[in-house]
Order: sequence, then structure tokens, then C-alpha cells
Amino acid sequence: MRRGGLTSNPQSLARGLGVLSIGFGLAEVIAPRRIAKLVGVREDRSGLIRLLGLREIGHGIGIFTQRWPTESVWSRVAGDAIDLAVLRGAFASPNANRAKVAAATAAVLGVTALDVITAQQLNIRHDGRTASGAIHVWKSMVINHSPEELYRFWHNFENLPRFMYHLESVQQSGDRRSHWVARGPAGTTVEWDAEITEDRPNELIAWRSLEGSDVDNQGVVRFERAPGDRGTIVRVEIEYNPPGGIIGATIAKLFGKEPGQQVQDDLRRFKQLIETGEVVQSDASIHWAPHPAQPPARARGAAAGR
Repeated sequence: MRRGGLTSNPQSLARGLGVLSIGFGLAEVIAPRRIAKLVGVREDRSGLIRLLGLREIGHGIGIFTQRWPTESVWSRVAGDAIDLAVLRGAFASPNANRAKVAAATAAVLGVTALDVITAQQLNIRHDGRTASGAIHVWKSMVINHSPEELYRFWHNFENLPRFMYHLESVQQSGDRRSHWVARGPAGTTVEWDAEITEDRPNELIAWRSLEGSDVDNQGVVRFERAPGDRGTIVRVEIEYNPPGGIIGATIAKLFGKEPGQQVQDDLRRFKQLIETGEVVQSDASIHWAPHPAQPPARARGAAAGR
């Protein structure tokens, strides 16, 4: 796992590529001769350029209609190969404007590199686990409070166990360091030390575990003002490598079968805590220890016998 921060969200990158596909595709369909002149291709190839434009629009629509658009982005990579083949043929033409073709080829190569990087990042399976075994999760939620308030609450890491129920405690051990203790099954615990790697007041907090920790992990939370000043979009990105052995089994149970759902539940409880002052929890079975709202077993039995 890389140190010093996480990659950009590949879904956001894919959406940007989708906009690029639709925009350029429309230009190719509407004004194929002008595009041909722009890239140095013969204007009598306008029919081919229209077909390429329809293909681009199809890629863009595919990206926006898929929840996890891996296939659509890889199809863009295949389309890039076709574009490069067309440009290579144009470069070989005796009447070609080679300077324009060379510039267009360089631009397509740059886009191809971005397509490949995005497609590789999107290869993460839906359960969030990469081929190397690392788990990488992105989730977001709108909360009806200002970025300043949410940043201030989250920046005190000791608040996190109030809505992240798998955490037993987080203790500040310095300006940028903290000690984390997570609950495991059968009364076990997992511990690690973390440090803040980037801190932009009211915008972003990034952290990572230190060397020798039980859990190799890193994360970032972003606070973005929602459109129309309707609260804040909180975006959380977490990556961790579950180790092997007993600790690995503990971590697997700690984060559940669906790590994305775990993070989403944490955000939902964060929203409840901030907006209402308490977390509404009707099912205490998700905790390894009884939830504070759950009465002791003898009290439940007495109540049932009434």
C-alpha cells in the first residue's frame, strides 16, 4: 500500500472521462469535417469520424449508467487503440498535415494513459478488495451542518468511537499522532498508532498507521460544502491490508463481510449524532458487547415474563 495519501476516487475520474467522451463524441458527430481538419485527417474521412463520435458517446453513456463503470472505461481504452490506428494511417498519408497528426496523437496517448490508470483502479471488486488483498473503500453522505463544524468534530479523533462502533477508543498522543484500539470477537482487541499526514482546516484530514502497527491502514475524510449551501458532503476513503493469522481473522470479522457497508453505516451514525445529538440504534446484535440501550439479560427476562 502506498504511503503519503490515497489515490483519487476512480469513480470521479471515470465520470470526468464520461463527460470527455460525450463532449468530444458530439463534436465528432456534429462537425466531423472541422474535427478532421483540426487533427490533420483528410476531410473525406468525415463518415469514419462520425462513427468514432457515436462510439465515444456510447462510452460516456455507459460510464454514467454503470454503478462501477470498469467495463466502460476499459472499452474507452480499446477505443483509444482504434483512434491511434486511425491517426497512424493518417500520418502515413502523403497529403497529411503531420504536425497536426503528431499533436493529436500525443493528446490521445495522454488520454489513453489516464484511461488505463482509471480502469486499473476500477478493477477493485465490488467488495472493496484488490487483487493484492488490500481493501479500499469510498463512501459519502450529506450532513446538514457546516464543513467547519464537521471538521472540528472529526479532527478530535477521540470522538470517532461515538459513531464507529468497531472502535473501543482513540487517544491523542501528540499534535498529529493517536493510538487506536478496535474491538474484536471474543473480547479480543487490535491496536495501532496513526499519524495525520495532511490537515487542511475545514476541508480535509488524512491519516495513516505507523510502521509496526497491527493493522496497516490509511484514510482521508473530505468536507465539501453541498450545492445551495445545503449542508456538507462528507467523503471518506479508507484502505487497509488485513494481516494473516489470528489477527487477520479478527480484522475480517471486525470490518464485516462488506467493508463498504461498514463505512456507510459509520457515516449514517455520524449524520445522526451530528444532526440529532444521538445515534438511533434498534439492533444491538451488531455489537460484540451489549449496546448501552440494551437492558441486561435478567431485566429482559423479567420484562418478557410480565
